[in-house]
Amino acid sequence: MASVKIVYVEDINCPVCFEIFKTPVLLSCSHSICKDCLQQFWKNRDTQDCPICRRRYSRDEPLCNLVLKNLSESITAESASGSEEVCSLHNEKLKLFCLDDKQPVCIVFSPIDEVVPSYKEQLFYQIKEEFTKLHQFLQDEEEASITALRKEEEQKSQMMKEKLEEMNRQISDLSDTIKDIEEKMNTSILTSECYSRAHSSQQDPQMLSGALINVSDHLRNLTFRVCKKMQQLVQNSPVTLDPNTANTRLILSDELTSLRHSKTQQPVPNNPVRFHPYACVLGSEAFNSGTHFWDVEVGVSSYWIIKVTTESIQRKGTDFFYTNVWSGLGQRKTLIL
Repeated sequence: MASVKIVYVEDINCPVCFEIFKTPVLLSCSHSICKDCLQQFWKNRDTQDCPICRRRYSRDEPLCNLVLKNLSESITAESASGSEEVCSLHNEKLKLFCLDDKQPVCIVFSPIDEVVPSYKEQLFYQIKEEFTKLHQFLQDEEEASITALRKEEEQKSQMMKEKLEEMNRQISDLSDTIKDIEEKMNTSILTSECYSRAHSSQQDPQMLSGALINVSDHLRNLTFRVCKKMQQLVQNSPVTLDPNTANTRLILSDELTSLRHSKTQQPVPNNPVRFHPYACVLGSEAFNSGTHFWDVEVGVSSYWIIKVTTESIQRKGTDFFYTNVWSGLGQRKTLIL
């Protein structure tokens, strides 16, 4: 399981001057002290002993504590680069120092092995919720298609029923007419002639227009129409930002779909893929062909840049702006490539 090495900032303070170690030396009693502090302490004493435990030191020159020296220099360098003494997220004093990320953190931050299980569970439920919405959408579309088909079936059935009733009425009227003629004329010949005349006056039954269900209306481009509706469902979040590439002065939203600039650097590791010093971030999605466009809401920002670049672009330094980068700059709200 992954772990994070964290030390208290107080643990790298000299016990004599209470400042971060400067050239720490290691005594035989295992105590470490700034070299200048130790020399100043021994200057007014007849014996060379430890300022902490008073144990006598017998060697001529104390050895440098290289591990503590490197750690102290890392913390000093971070402080000189503008790191805040107070955590910008939790408003807590930076009492810890991460050996892996080489930067101070506040005590509110949790080790990875404690955070990962809860974050994994949160991510699991978020993914499950998204697929639940997708399943519900497809189920609603299925029910809507079946409902439309049944409605048309009922309409066609009602149309056929009304047409049959009309034909039955016409047959009944003709039968009554024939019966009246037979009674009046009382002759089989006349009856046959009248029947033939009456029968020939009626047109042959014709196929009722619109009686069949229009199958093409229900099956034509069914998948395409559903996909179009799905695009409308997710059109507000087409791009997912990659937090591993975000500059330390960018704050991404929880959904990784928006960002804002911060005046202070964020407590994130300085990995090889993170942009520095420019405030840039890459999207997670990539493409190698086709036509693409993005609609970007820039809010009240007066200056912004949208760029398209290669995955192998250099992330550190200032030269990447001029190599393998296509950009849209200014007040335009749509960049089309």
